[in-house]
Amino acid sequence: QVQLVESGGGLVQPGGSMRLSCAASGSIVKINSMGWYRQAPGKLRELVASITSGGYVNSVDSVKGRFTISRDNAKNTVDLQMNSLKVEDSAVYYCNAVVVTTSVPYGVDYWGKGTLVTVSS
Repeated sequence: QVQLVESGGGLVQPGGSMRLSCAASGSIVKINSMGWYRQAPGKLRELVASITSGGYVNSVDSVKGRFTISRDNAKNTVDLQMNSLKVEDSAVYYCNAVVVTTSVPYGVDYWGKGTLVTVSS
């Protein structure tokens, strides 16, 4: 019912920048929050940053001051601008959205397929 399509990702050198984008489509009534999670090999998936429809941002301490999340409510898109990237930022990044659809009157988690970000020299 809801599809999340990510773009961006790839290889970047330490200290570099990269932008991830995600677009939601489908039977959407309302998107409560959108965000990005990441999962590195051997580690649990963790929240990177999320943003509500009202603009409230939550992010993990390790990315504060380096990553910026933004959202276009009209287009149902969320972007993650990543600056000053570190080797430890390497992971598969997943787009997440909590969506109210035409068939389910409460928010349900939807996930993108993930995009690989590799920070390496």
